[in-house]
Parts: sequence; structure tokens; C-alpha cells
Amino acid sequence: MNELESSKEITLIAAASENNALGKDNQLIWHLSEDLKRFKRLTQGHAIIMGRKTFESMPKALPNRKNIILTRNNEYQAKDAWVAHDVEHALQLAGEDAQPFIIGGGEIYTLFLPIANRIELTRVYHTFEGDAFFPEIPLDQWELTEEEKHYSALDQPYDYSYLTYIKK
Repeated sequence: MNELESSKEITLIAAASENNALGKDNQLIWHLSEDLKRFKRLTQGHAIIMGRKTFESMPKALPNRKNIILTRNNEYQAKDAWVAHDVEHALQLAGEDAQPFIIGGGEIYTLFLPIANRIELTRVYHTFEGDAFFPEIPLDQWELTEEEKHYSALDQPYDYSYLTYIKK
């Protein structure tokens, strides 16, 4: 871990099913409005780092955040977003932000998991077919510090929990 990484609380934030599915065909599989509100509340005012496919799945750059796209494509450009080609450059672009958020997709989470300090995971208690997956959390390296359960309702078809993990 270099000095840049150690000076930041790198936070992975995701919603994943019981089988770690994140999405399919570059779309979210479920819609949990409370989870989306929580995502907005936690990431507002921060740098958010994402892969190209995640960025392209959104209608536009997310407002009130510094959008950073990590891609291998050296020609890639995006409106209202910064582009990086490696993890270190993405973190440099996060600048003074002490808590940049990693928002996906699966490959990007896997890249950042070894250097992350915190995981904010919404666990959706259902199994879905997906083509993007959240990496397995090695529980010998991570400690579950908070758990907030939510139950299905008319507007929320699945039980889910907000789980906070801190690196041991």
C-alpha cells in the first residue's frame, strides 16, 4: 500500500444478492429505493470511482460527486467525468477526498478490495442470475461492525440488510 492509499478510507459500496450478483446486461437487477437514497446520502460530496460499463449504465455523471472512470481504453472520454487508467491514478484524481467510494462494477471491486478499508454492502436476500458479481469478502481479513435489517414491503419486494465491514 502506498502513501496515497493509506491516507484515504477507501470504501467499496455495493448492493449484492445472496449469490453476490450485482447486475445483468449492464443493469441493476432490483430496485430498492431506500438503498438508492442511502447510496446518494453516503457518496454525496465524495469522489466515486467506477468502471466504464458502470458509468455507461447511468444516464449521466452523478451530480455533487467527482465521477472518476477507470478504463483500459486510453482514448476514452466522458462528459462531466475524469478518466484514469490504473488504480493509483484514480486515487490521485480523488484528490483531497479522505473517503473515495468505489461504486462498481465487479472487476473494479475486485481491483480495490485488497486496498480498501471499509465495505458498505447492501445484501439482498434473494438469488439472482447475473453477469457481474461482488467479490467474496475474506472474513479472516474483514470484520462485520454494523448490520441493519430491512424487511420486504409493498415497494421493497426483498428482505435486505445494510452491512458495514471494516478491514481487520
